[in-house]
Amino acid sequence: MNIIGAGLAGSEAALQLADAGFRVTLFEMRPVCSTEVHHSDCCAELVCSNSLKSTKEASAAGMLKHELSALGSVLYRCALDCRVPAGGALAVDRTSFAERVTGLVEAHPRIALVRGRVDGVLEDGDVLFSDGAGKARPAGLPAKAVVIATGPLTASALSEGLARLVGSQSLAFFDAAAPIVMADSLDESILFRQSRYEEEGLGDYLNAPFSKDEYERFIGELVAADRVIRRDFETKDLFQACQPIEEIARKGVDAPRFGPLKPVGLVDPRTGHRPWAALQLRAENREATSYNLVGFQTNLTFPEQKRVFRMIPGLEHAEFARYGVMHRNTFVDAPRALDARGRFVRSRESGYAVPLFAAGQVSGTEGYCEAIRSGLQAAIGVAAELSGATPPALPRQTAYGALWSYATDPQTTGYQPMHVNFGIMPPLPVRVKNKGERYAAYAQRGARALDAYIEALKASGVPFAFGGAAAAGE
Repeated sequence: MNIIGAGLAGSEAALQLADAGFRVTLFEMRPVCSTEVHHSDCCAELVCSNSLKSTKEASAAGMLKHELSALGSVLYRCALDCRVPAGGALAVDRTSFAERVTGLVEAHPRIALVRGRVDGVLEDGDVLFSDGAGKARPAGLPAKAVVIATGPLTASALSEGLARLVGSQSLAFFDAAAPIVMADSLDESILFRQSRYEEEGLGDYLNAPFSKDEYERFIGELVAADRVIRRDFETKDLFQACQPIEEIARKGVDAPRFGPLKPVGLVDPRTGHRPWAALQLRAENREATSYNLVGFQTNLTFPEQKRVFRMIPGLEHAEFARYGVMHRNTFVDAPRALDARGRFVRSRESGYAVPLFAAGQVSGTEGYCEAIRSGLQAAIGVAAELSGATPPALPRQTAYGALWSYATDPQTTGYQPMHVNFGIMPPLPVRVKNKGERYAAYAQRGARALDAYIEALKASGVPFAFGGAAAAGE
């Protein structure tokens, strides 16, 4: 079978299917074709934050991690092996993580990793392929199924093909990444180490505390700074979890102070009081030689990032290992384009003799763990399709089941990509007023539903490895 895109979703799908006994050709356009946000040719490169979000069991993100673990996700195991300190979140050394996944893909005897750009999918599952030396031609690799996992930066020719396939124009929004600064350029006489609400010991974050005057001067310069894309963005244009910091500031001078710069749970040891605002910096690698500016996704030009972000207390002499970037993010209108198994609903009438599946961000979900989980689910769908088995339906009580149910519900209108969250889960049978208790109840209900789903999946006859050789690093 053919998988297009060796990001988080494509790599997970390839490893799962290969462990289940299928032969896979995994296409990745880098390094033949680069993008504005990737920095290597590795599989599963994380291009924005290095955080995979909360590990707290009574959270939607924590529920999703439990599902990845229970189903034997290969990439989740890799993330745990490459973990760096991040308080209650799972963050990874992104270089080690990508190299580890790439090593597993390249070493697997049933995976062929092919480098080059895919411009289209042919009726028999073969692809139009270019290795950079000339016009795209059939690769000569027909397949019984195809997974499109090209991510938010799908090549233009393939994007046009997707638009024709789904019967309308592909949708797009703008996504942004935060800068990374070198640790030895930071002033730790001003910065202090603490995680929010932590009373004892050193925390996993560095914090840059603002006084009221420092904050207001910073916000003024931030809003006035030059941008790469020179326009104010409407809320509908931007994925809410990746809003550029300057767009948040345009909503009002205090908006960042109640968002990414909120100082709650922090005490500046120089004053013994909570700062007016605070930027948190999270270690980017195990050696903590560089730090990510948490919540500082940006559309500012590189010179303006250097000028304005050096106004942050403790960052006056910051050296940037990577500037923030903003890019176009392509995805299909999942409620109308995909069915509950992740198949393109119009593939047959469009002339395809093989099933086409979507996975990852191009399928209309958002988030690292969500992409991994979608690749895993695509593998289940493909394995079921090729074996003639019928997989059980994903229970809506699980984190990913709720997300995927929402994403493929034809009643969902004005669709925008979304993370897992409690807001799209079915309500509890009895209302629980206390938020902590309510979230714990969601998690407990989801765990029971997941256990039942796994038992049904095992009984269905779908060939699935549940974390086989690749997950074990063999």
